[in-house]
Amino acid sequence: MSERTFDVIVERDADGWYVAEVPALRGCRTQARTLDELRVRVREAIAICLDEPDDSSDRPTFVGVERVTA
Repeated sequence: MSERTFDVIVERDADGWYVAEVPALRGCRTQARTLDELRVRVREAIAICLDEPDDSSDRPTFVGVERVTA
């Protein structure tokens, strides 16, 4: 199986946990106390999500994140 690259959105919640979401894979989310642990867990979550039937054809394509001052 060939490697695939995924965009991952990383945020930190009010309790200090890091939360990762993979927009291209429905329901693919995980959390961890440290960024290093999050990187390991997000790879595990991606592997699990890739084992599920592919229903990502209706998912939007991730374009990017922009910071806007208003």
